[in-house]
Amino acid sequence: MQRTMKCRTLFRSSRWFAAAALCVMLAAGAASAQLVRWLPFGPDGGDARAFGADPHDHRHLFLGTATGWIYQSHDGGSHWERLAQVGHRNDLVLDNIVVDARDSRHLIVGAWVLDHPDGGLYESHDAGQSWTRSADLAGQSVRALAQAPSDAKILVAGTLQGVYQSSDGGSHWRLISPAGSTEIHEVESIAIDPTDPRVIYAGTWHLPWKTADGGAHWKNVKNGVIDDSDVFSIIVDPKQPKVVFASACSGIYKSEDGGDKFRKIQGIPATARRTRVLMQDPQRLETVFAGTTEGLYRTDDAGTTWVRTTEPELIVNDVYVDPADSKHVLLATDRGGVLASQDRGTSFVPSNAGFSARQITAYVAEATRPSHLYVGVVNDKEWGGVFASSNGGFSWEQDSTGLLGRDVFALVQASDGSILAGTSHGIYRLNTGVWTRVGDAAASREQVAELAERGQALPVEPRPAARAVATPVAKRHAGHGGSPAHTPVRSQPAARAVNDFDGSVLAMAVLGDRLFAATTEGLLTSVTAGTTWTRVEALGLQSLQYVAAAQNVVVVGSLAGGSVSRDGGSTWKPLTLPAGVTQLTALTVDATGGVWAGGRDGAYYSVDGGMSWYAPERVVIRDVNNIYSDAANGRVLITTGKGTMVFAVRVADHVARYWDAGWSLRFVRPVGDYLVGATLFDGIVVQPRMVDSREVAQHEPTQAGLK
Repeated sequence: MQRTMKCRTLFRSSRWFAAAALCVMLAAGAASAQLVRWLPFGPDGGDARAFGADPHDHRHLFLGTATGWIYQSHDGGSHWERLAQVGHRNDLVLDNIVVDARDSRHLIVGAWVLDHPDGGLYESHDAGQSWTRSADLAGQSVRALAQAPSDAKILVAGTLQGVYQSSDGGSHWRLISPAGSTEIHEVESIAIDPTDPRVIYAGTWHLPWKTADGGAHWKNVKNGVIDDSDVFSIIVDPKQPKVVFASACSGIYKSEDGGDKFRKIQGIPATARRTRVLMQDPQRLETVFAGTTEGLYRTDDAGTTWVRTTEPELIVNDVYVDPADSKHVLLATDRGGVLASQDRGTSFVPSNAGFSARQITAYVAEATRPSHLYVGVVNDKEWGGVFASSNGGFSWEQDSTGLLGRDVFALVQASDGSILAGTSHGIYRLNTGVWTRVGDAAASREQVAELAERGQALPVEPRPAARAVATPVAKRHAGHGGSPAHTPVRSQPAARAVNDFDGSVLAMAVLGDRLFAATTEGLLTSVTAGTTWTRVEALGLQSLQYVAAAQNVVVVGSLAGGSVSRDGGSTWKPLTLPAGVTQLTALTVDATGGVWAGGRDGAYYSVDGGMSWYAPERVVIRDVNNIYSDAANGRVLITTGKGTMVFAVRVADHVARYWDAGWSLRFVRPVGDYLVGATLFDGIVVQPRMVDSREVAQHEPTQAGLK
């Protein structure tokens, strides 16, 4: 599949200082802080999908993502900056970017949606700042896109419905494959002959096709290709158009007669057969790169022999070879973001400054150093885990040694200052820069092997003896409804020691010297700073999603219900959910011991342990995805799954105020006098005003912006 490439630049090495200055300018120039989009600051990396290159400036690149964002770089991919979110959607996968050879301000991208026949073709005439959707391909899943090398007015797109062509530079499109064809559909790759734009190759999910007359007639060019082969990429040699390479799920094929006959190229193992992209070196045409699901391969003899130049764990989505310096090669990868080489692809280093496509799911700030933050991510394997910041979220470094690529769902700081992570496979504790698994088998062979590769040894984990924790009687909370305090109805269940726990830990909470962990196997507690844990038996809830604690009140919950303790976990009572909450999505306990619950239908609070519930005043909050008690500022912070609003509700009077962050957020947290937020897919964003974040403009009660 022929592709042109592009990327973008973001903040330089001193970007947090520049960002701070920018914050001041924004605050001075904006009429209201809540109208300014919060600023993104990483962690760098994540899924990168496709490059596009300015044909008039080889250092000006564009980068497509799996969340609709376009990035750009003006220094050959060393630094990136966000340009725009195509279609204002976060579900568009941008696998094809064309920069018009006639006008580099004219960009065209093809988009598709995972697990859904949706997408479209989008066009920009201002170098990517704004985008419009093509009416002719609206809603189509566009999987391939190419511009004719000999006639820039001609473009060809491959969709799930067939092959489309534009003869006016992308303004209008028409179907050139047979309408309703049962063969030429689900088109994954497109290539156009470099001298004759009427000659087009189309790779489908089953076999390749070719037309020599602009689509009037098509023939199946499957001679030599194993039947039912998904054809992911096709390239045509720019000097010898009869030489064609095609990659398929069954291997890599080469034709020397324009596709009349293919032969399978040997040298790439069957396990790497999913070659997502082929790319020729424009200066050395005998050099071809193959980006596979098991690393990057390169041939220097036109396909006779191949060598893998990266680790097999790398999934390569696209390859860019600098036309002015073919030693400079970039890879767009899953999880690892952009990788750069200066030796023709022999070795690579990350090149993600300013590019962030991370899914942040966990957060904790150190109690004594609140500018020292940790976040946990999911779906990034060894490229993810935990990232740490020492400057309040403006820059991040990976801190995942020992996590073995686990997804991180929860982070908490124990009373002794240690950081713990709840993961997809158990609880880990950070000890002298290395995460160790809690339990008798913490020193697993996997961890020892991983550390040995880095020249490190597993640290010795201290094992303090368990001790009883005093739990004073909970105070009665006077509040709305005047309901009496709970009468405990369930005595403390028996506790059983947990060794080598391997379940998923979805939330964690701290209450003095006691820790709580909500897991897929019930509630765990620890009084030894997380070095040893016990399971609370017979709580009535097994697969737990939420846990929160404050003022001796502890709440735990699953999607369908919860339990509450008002004596630090000694006794429990079922938590009756608010009438409007059919599925629980958030739980917390505020600084006064009030319980908060959220769901699709709203956010609610209770001052009597869940016997009666009330909604915050002045605003209706729907689709709640997180509620957090900001005890230092006497409020709770609420985010929603729809819209871009951040809500702050004062605990004293339950009056709600709100900002527009400009991003859909998973949660927000206070850092000093500003807020940081976790986006759905794009890492951390920081509130642009370095002022007291309680100084929000007060709005009249409304539901605007919440749909």
